[in-house]
Amino acid sequence: MQAVLQTVIMGIRGLMSFVEDHSNEFFTDLKLRDTKIVIDGYALFHRLCFNSNLELRFQWRNVNTIKGTQDCYIPAKCFSLDALCHHFSNMNKALLPLFAVLCGNDHINLPIIETFLSKVRLPLGATSSKGRRHHRVLGLLNWLSHFADPTEALDNVLKYLPKKDRENVKEILCSSMEEYQQSQVKLQDFFQYGTYACPAALNLDLPEWVLVALAKGQLSPFISDALVLRRTILHTQVENMQQPNAHRVSLPIRQIIYGLLLNASPHLENMSWDALPSQPLAFSEMERINKNIKTSIVNAVELPKDHSDLSKLTELSLAKRQILLLDTLKVKRTVLESIPSSLKLPISVSCYWLQHTESKAKLHHLQALLLGMLMGPLHAIITSPDKEDLREDGARMLYEEFQRVKEQTRPGTRLDLDTAHIFCQWQCCLQMGMYLNQLLSTPLPEPDLTRLYSGSLVHGLCQQLLTSASVESLLSMCPKAKQLYEHLFNATRSYAPAELFLPKGKSNSKKRRQKKHSTSWSKNRVGTTSDTRCLYEGSNRFGLLMVENLEEQTEVSELE
Repeated sequence: MQAVLQTVIMGIRGLMSFVEDHSNEFFTDLKLRDTKIVIDGYALFHRLCFNSNLELRFQWRNVNTIKGTQDCYIPAKCFSLDALCHHFSNMNKALLPLFAVLCGNDHINLPIIETFLSKVRLPLGATSSKGRRHHRVLGLLNWLSHFADPTEALDNVLKYLPKKDRENVKEILCSSMEEYQQSQVKLQDFFQYGTYACPAALNLDLPEWVLVALAKGQLSPFISDALVLRRTILHTQVENMQQPNAHRVSLPIRQIIYGLLLNASPHLENMSWDALPSQPLAFSEMERINKNIKTSIVNAVELPKDHSDLSKLTELSLAKRQILLLDTLKVKRTVLESIPSSLKLPISVSCYWLQHTESKAKLHHLQALLLGMLMGPLHAIITSPDKEDLREDGARMLYEEFQRVKEQTRPGTRLDLDTAHIFCQWQCCLQMGMYLNQLLSTPLPEPDLTRLYSGSLVHGLCQQLLTSASVESLLSMCPKAKQLYEHLFNATRSYAPAELFLPKGKSNSKKRRQKKHSTSWSKNRVGTTSDTRCLYEGSNRFGLLMVENLEEQTEVSELE
């Protein structure tokens, strides 16, 4: 048995509380046993659902045993869209996309819709003590249930609007409703046969190698979203919301990715986001700006002719593809000569990260990251059949020491937000570096991510390096690991700013001068626009972004 659970967040405030109040009616109890569950992340923006916290529906830690047997199952609840529509006089499911855009959500928030809502008489339904937003949601669902299909309902919406605005509003509403049309994707095919042909990609007339890579899941959703939608989402992490978005560090890498995708298909030229013919085609990014989620427009970087044709990208030699990758990361190939192949990409990304002006990394941050990268090689030494005397190089002892550091940094430990933000920046660089590497058909080997970075380990190592331990004392038990660490450190050292190695006193005095200069510069900018790249502000549904004093209130629930 294979269950595919597809969900979507419509971003409608007031809807979740109603569904929770009727959970017995809209949810069906399930017992999952010998079942493959696929959480379809791609469908998060294409179908109807009301709770992003899927783990609340799946009681993973509550494994029950079937009475009289040794068989186990996990209790779960499955949301029924049919039950929701039945509650509202068996309304047509096709009306739900119109309901979403009329309520306002992450994709559309038209002021003129308020004109419609102020004039139409929405049925009140059952009385409730809930707020205005709750009543609007119920009123719209009840009102829409009187119409047979979206065409009839849309015509009735337009009747309440000024005649001069009707055609324009109709076009915008219809376009926005397409965001919520049910996806035809059948993920069962991929998990059963190892491949899936995406109709949207086929219709774009993409190069054959791109279609094959998409079908086999070899390109990330970020790449497919940029290809098909010309829109990407930069997910907010556990970072310091008082500082600029951590994804800003990797913007130059993303612009190269967009440049490679720019000429992927002739059909994409018709999706220029209303750009003038003389302007370069752009991509839309949804990201955190200050404490809000906004959409920004980012122009692609124009690449040389031999790199701009995506259909011929795989025909480039390995050396040329590697040069394009390393040039983007601003790293010389000679620096990587002493680095194991599995760590060449992470070290290249680390060199890029250190060079970026927004990265405020300190020496112990770099040291903790590089020490964390030793976990993979240490594990390989320990599990190698050729190694008989493991105590000779102390690999097992060091590996176990790192495991103890991870265990000491337990979930719930108060997080150093500045350190978390710095590591978030590094992860953003690694993520986009890997996406670019995949798009270039892996000119550098892909690292084993399972042992490349551990949040609890690097945070714990940071604490130890600041208080009691040193790199030399940690690595003294394993000469081979010490030698590898020195290679990693020497490769990154040449790209690190000089102040990273200054004594603490000198470094701090320099920062105070920079801060004073920055404060003076900020005062001179009072009254200027905050960000010219912003297109519009989306609905903010992220509670963490509203916390004013993050250092006092933020505690990490999971460091990994």
